Amino acid sequence: MTRPAPGLIISAPASGAGKTTVMLGLLRCLAEDGVTVQPYKCGPDYIDPAFHRAACGRESFNLDSWAMRAGVLGTQLARGGDMALAEGSMGLFDGVLRAGESGTGASADISALTGWPVVVVLDVSGQAQTAAALAHGMATFRADVPVAGVILNRVASPRHERYLRQGMELAGLRVFGCLPRRGDLTIPERHLGLVQAVEHPDLETAISLYAAFLRDHLDLAALRQAAAGGGGAPQGSAVPPPPGQRIALAQDAAFSFTYAHLVDGWREQGAEILPFSPLADMPPPMSADVCWLPSGYPELHAGRIAAAGRFLSGLRRFADHHPVHGECGGHAVLGEALIDRSGASHRMAGLLGLVTSHERRRMSLGYRLATLDAPIPGHPAGARLRGHEFHYSTTLAQPDAPLARVVDADGTALEGTGSFRGRVSGTPFHLIAGAS
Repeated sequence: MTRPAPGLIISAPASGAGKTTVMLGLLRCLAEDGVTVQPYKCGPDYIDPAFHRAACGRESFNLDSWAMRAGVLGTQLARGGDMALAEGSMGLFDGVLRAGESGTGASADISALTGWPVVVVLDVSGQAQTAAALAHGMATFRADVPVAGVILNRVASPRHERYLRQGMELAGLRVFGCLPRRGDLTIPERHLGLVQAVEHPDLETAISLYAAFLRDHLDLAALRQAAAGGGGAPQGSAVPPPPGQRIALAQDAAFSFTYAHLVDGWREQGAEILPFSPLADMPPPMSADVCWLPSGYPELHAGRIAAAGRFLSGLRRFADHHPVHGECGGHAVLGEALIDRSGASHRMAGLLGLVTSHERRRMSLGYRLATLDAPIPGHPAGARLRGHEFHYSTTLAQPDAPLARVVDADGTALEGTGSFRGRVSGTPFHLIAGAS
C-alpha cells in the first residue's frame, strides 16, 4: 500500500456554495502544474467522481465514514499521488444522528481521520462581516477538524471584498481568494443532482473555464502549502468480495452509478470486468458467471430499453444459468414494467414482478443497513451490508420474496426490502461496503 498523501478537503456550510466548481477548477490547475493529485468524494455520491476524473485524469474514490470500516477507508486513502483533494458533501458537519462504521457520514469525519485541513467555500451573497462569524464557528466547532482557511465565492464588488476580508482578519482566518459573481460558471442539474459527466454538452471547456477563473483569483501556491495530514490514516483492508470471477457489468448512460472503490476492489481480488451496453442492445456476455446491473437513469431511456430485444432476451437467457443482480434502477429494469414520468408504461425484463412508477414520484433518500434473508452474488444469506438509496419513484407491485430486512441510519425499519426470484435479485439501494 502507498502512504496516504497530504491533502485538503473542499467543504462549505451547505450545498450550493460552489464546492464542485472550486473542486474541478483546482483539480485541473494542479494537474496542469504537474501535480499528481488524487481526487476523492466524501459521502455516498456517485455522480461527482466522474467529473473529478474528467478534471484531472485520475479515478476518484468515495470516502464514507458511516458505511466504511477503517480498513476500507485506509485502502482508498492509499491511492498515491503528490496531493489529495477531497470534495465534501452538504455542509461540513452534516451527517446522521447515529454513527456507523467510522462516523456519521459527515465530511468532518474524514478530516479528523486523515488530518487533511478543510478549506471552506463560502457563498457570501447578501452578507459581509457576518460571513466571518459563520466561518469562525465552523473552524471551532470540532477541535479534531482543522480549518486552513476560506475561499469567498460570489463576491459582489471590490468594496464587498474589503468588508469580507476585514471580518476574516478579525476572526483570524486565512483567505485563499475571492471569486467574483459569475452566473455562467454552473453545472447543469437534474433530480438526483448534477447531470452525468458523459452527458455534459461541453465538459472540457467548462472545466478549463473553471481553472482559468481560479488562477485569476486564488492563491494556488498557498493552497498547496496548506495541504497536510495523511500519515495517521488506517491500514487498508479488502472491500466486499467480487460477485463472481467474470462480471458482466452494464455500463452506459442508463447504467452508470457504480462506485469506483467496488469495481477497483473486485479487480484487485482477481475478478475480470466485462462491460456491456444495454442501450446499444448488447446482451450480457454468456462467458460471464454473474451479471450486475447498477443504477443510473433508466427512466430517461425506458423506451430504448424496452425496445432493446437482444439485451432483454439475452438477459433472460443469462438468468437461466447464472445469477443476476440489480441495484435501484437496475432492480427496476429486472422487473415487469417501468412507468416513466409521462405515465407511459414500458415492458422490462420480467425476471422479477416489480413494477416501478416515476410518474408517482416519492423521494427515498438515505443510508441503508440490510441483513440479507437470501444470498446475492458475493454475499450469503445473513450478511449485513451498508448502502445508500436515492431515487424519486414509487413501487406499485413487488410480488416476489423480500430479499433483506432493511433499516435506515436511525434504525427504523423500511419497506424497501429488495426482492429475489431464483437466481435473480435486486435492491433499492446501492451497495457501498459490508457491515461489521
